[in-house]
Amino acid sequence: MKIAFVGKGGSGKTTLSSLFIRHLAAARVPVLAVDADINQHLATALGMDEAEAAALPALGARLPLVKDYLRGTNPRIASAETMIKTTPPGEGSRLLRVVEENPVYAACARPVLLEGETVRLMATGPFTGSDLGVACYHSKVGAVELCLNHLVDGRDEYVVVDMTAGSDSFASGLFTRFDLTFLVAEPTRKGVAVYRQYRDYARDYGIALKVVGNKVQGPDDVAFLADEVGEDLLLTLGDSAWVRAMEKGRPRRFDLLEADNRQALKELHSAADETYEQRDWERYTRQMVHFHLKNAESWANARTGADLAAQVDPAFVLAEPAAAGAPQPV
Repeated sequence: MKIAFVGKGGSGKTTLSSLFIRHLAAARVPVLAVDADINQHLATALGMDEAEAAALPALGARLPLVKDYLRGTNPRIASAETMIKTTPPGEGSRLLRVVEENPVYAACARPVLLEGETVRLMATGPFTGSDLGVACYHSKVGAVELCLNHLVDGRDEYVVVDMTAGSDSFASGLFTRFDLTFLVAEPTRKGVAVYRQYRDYARDYGIALKVVGNKVQGPDDVAFLADEVGEDLLLTLGDSAWVRAMEKGRPRRFDLLEADNRQALKELHSAADETYEQRDWERYTRQMVHFHLKNAESWANARTGADLAAQVDPAFVLAEPAAAGAPQPV
């Protein structure tokens, strides 16, 4: 299951992402965690110190390796240089799985021990001073999109992505890559404005969206969110002494997280599991191709000097590894 956490900056989406990842680890569920935010804080939220977090390999900086591996023997892709962030897989492409060893994970992922389980963590890499005026952060996030385009995952394994804040999530087709998106919203006008913007952008693509109200102080805050968000509101969260201790660098055992917050994480897990029956791999593949063709026409054909529409394999549909006839990595 592919899950995204989105919301405006400061809403608490990274904190909630990290709590959900810890919950899954405690439940002995395989997890691939991805920090795709422009501000890279997921690693420290998962317990790494600043030095360890800074030493994480940047996925965006290893894009040539990623492309070369995923291209495999796909005859429609002439070279790794002609692959772009939206290039879809086809016959001969190598696919990624949550639980496996491969050169992409070896180069770009690092293990994090959480609740006695090992979670893989990948990070796009920070937007640094050297990028100012010369680079687009979405080129780094494009490495995440390319990986998710080539990833096949099953019901009882999770990919959890901490997305970049606000409407920046819509700068590519990455927002369509998820089974369920949790939008973390504070009980403020700005908080619900981000929700409305996300809802309106996502409507035409069939995006499954649930709102998690955060930093809720009482019944009036709950009522405000219920009025503004309606049936998309899944649950609300208030202050947490456990989270405050973690943010001070004084982490407590995860089993000491407040009972109501533990229950909220179970509800997030249940909501994610319930979306499994709505999985539509044909739509997923169709949307992937849609954004690839848009990128090819708008800029990528001119940049690469190739007709990237020819990379689309019309007979190929991404599918779960356990499904009959599912594509296998080369």
